[in-house]
Amino acid sequence: MNWRVPWQLQQQRPGQEIWARGLFTKRFKNLPPSTPSLPLIGNLHHLKAPVFRTFYALSQKYDPIFSFHFGSQLSVVVFSASLAEECFTKNDIVLANRFHFPKTKHLTYNNTVVITSLYGNHWRNLRRICSLEILST
Repeated sequence: MNWRVPWQLQQQRPGQEIWARGLFTKRFKNLPPSTPSLPLIGNLHHLKAPVFRTFYALSQKYDPIFSFHFGSQLSVVVFSASLAEECFTKNDIVLANRFHFPKTKHLTYNNTVVITSLYGNHWRNLRRICSLEILST
């Protein structure tokens, strides 16, 4: 889609153009339901101690699986034992991958260290080397 930004939004101050860009960006589809979130802090204003009770109340209000924004990072909370079992048995390879930030590409040698590499043969070799050489006594 080719969106045109209205003239009034183009003439705004630099700090306000972030809001204008958010109006025309693509949204993720097929996400679980979520509480309304604020732009910078996400859903952090909903969290109260103890956190599991907050998640329990949200799972009763929405679904056992729901979206939660920890700041600007989107997360999915699974609050059901059967759904968690399905996530870790059937979809474990899909859920094992990590999100790549643009900054980590330069800091971690193109995401090739243990912490940021994708799940696969390279990650398994790095994990084996770490456990044999670094973590063993």
